[in-house]
Amino acid sequence: MGRPPQTLSRGWGDNITWVQTYEEGLFKAKQSNKPLMIIHHLENCKFCQELKEAFSKNEELQKLAQEDFIMLNLMHESSDKNLAPDGHYVPRIMFVDPLLRVRVDIVGRYSNRQYTYEPQDILLLLENMKKIKYLVHKEL
Repeated sequence: MGRPPQTLSRGWGDNITWVQTYEEGLFKAKQSNKPLMIIHHLENCKFCQELKEAFSKNEELQKLAQEDFIMLNLMHESSDKNLAPDGHYVPRIMFVDPLLRVRVDIVGRYSNRQYTYEPQDILLLLENMKKIKYLVHKEL
């Protein structure tokens, strides 16, 4: 028996509408006035798999992602160097506002890898999603 076909969600949430490329994400963020959330990950990274499991099981986070964000998960690096302000590592979650500014002010808890989250940080990620949603609404 073969594996089921891989969807754009790659296991991060099948009820979320995912964009296929960074360029499409930027376009839709600008068009919709919603922030773009970019999850950098790799299939063979155990930290990514653990975060993916926590992310996909959190109903509040899944609902917020579907309703208030343009969502993209990437298994390769983008050509935009602004998406790696402190290096290329995974998992790494970055936000881009509808004015197409990479929001380096929205960080996780680790000073050496500011944009990484671990499964136990899922509530911090949720708070950061609410924070960027609020900031975008306030600034636009």
